[in-house]
Amino acid sequence: MGENEDFTVDLQDSKAAYVLSNVAEVVERILTFVPTKSLLRIARVCRLWRNCARRVLRTQQQLDWVSACGPSNPKNHALCNMLAEEVEKVFLLPKIVLALVDGEAFNGQAYCYRQNKQAKMRRHSLDPFEEVNRFFPKGCDIMGMVAPGIVMTPSGSFSSVPKEYQEGEAGFAIMFPSIEGVNIKPFHFCEKSMSPTALKEAGLVDNPELRVVLLFVYEPCQNGAARFLVQILEPLAKSNALIAGGLVDSYFSPPRHCCLQGQYGVAGLALSGPKVQGASVLLDQEITSPKAAEATIGRLKAAKIPEKNTIGFMFSCLGRGQNFYKDQANVEADAFHKVFPNTPLFGLFGNGEIGCDRIVKEDYTLCDTDTESLQHEYSTVMTLVHVG
Repeated sequence: MGENEDFTVDLQDSKAAYVLSNVAEVVERILTFVPTKSLLRIARVCRLWRNCARRVLRTQQQLDWVSACGPSNPKNHALCNMLAEEVEKVFLLPKIVLALVDGEAFNGQAYCYRQNKQAKMRRHSLDPFEEVNRFFPKGCDIMGMVAPGIVMTPSGSFSSVPKEYQEGEAGFAIMFPSIEGVNIKPFHFCEKSMSPTALKEAGLVDNPELRVVLLFVYEPCQNGAARFLVQILEPLAKSNALIAGGLVDSYFSPPRHCCLQGQYGVAGLALSGPKVQGASVLLDQEITSPKAAEATIGRLKAAKIPEKNTIGFMFSCLGRGQNFYKDQANVEADAFHKVFPNTPLFGLFGNGEIGCDRIVKEDYTLCDTDTESLQHEYSTVMTLVHVG
């Protein structure tokens, strides 16, 4: 390369360096193509890049998720393996993470790690709760449930067909960013922490902006669990909030909380704000065919909920699924996808369902709902939740 060519290259480099050091519009445009984890590292370079990175982060308010099915390697659950790969590619800064994993592959590990330190040392791997936690930034609230079965949409596309996993290893993590007009608050109550004050602090009572409550009851077969759930549902039933959820095996929220074997409680997310919308329908024992399931789910269209930043939740009984529909697999997840082809679906198969028929309109007014009408068996609660 001659002297003139060297000079031309140096001049071009100096121009590029000047633009990247001084022209915020160009830097900001470039940073929109950078995944969030890399964006956070880039923000340390200089003040201009930090300010541009912050503005880009504020615009990334679309929901995202990671899902996986097994088998996993001997050390980690399939979801942990997938998180290690996919979180690096995510274009949002998660504020709340809701994770659900299957009980068969995850639950035994959880109790083993918590109760037997020697077993933990022999295995030379992280506690499963810490394993999930390490993928997300500090200050991100992680709420995890272990359920007998999982319903999830594959990673990567809102239009992918959701799958029901009543057997085998599966799990998902939904990532909620900070969204203007949306307040998502995690809560967790055991018998000792339950009080009217705690309910109010969680935004579950005396909160006129409460729109949706996702509720998970763990260790539901323990003595006192049913009575405890009624204490939670009674004030919620008097509100205008949509309530949906299920009975799960156990709960974790690393690293601050962990359920102990044999201890019951209730955990969930309270979604408040003017941009939150929700609707649900109940597929009861009389819904026994794919056609009837699709027709019932189709009633959710009446809520006229926007597609963007909307996700579906399916809380189903272990007694439903393939055996319930005469050996037809994936009936209810397929029916949801036919009605809402661009809305991802997530959920669980559990030991009981919480929710009711509720097509929520703009005024959010409904007739009174009692606690008994919110609890079901051999049913599916299909829910839409929109977050701005």
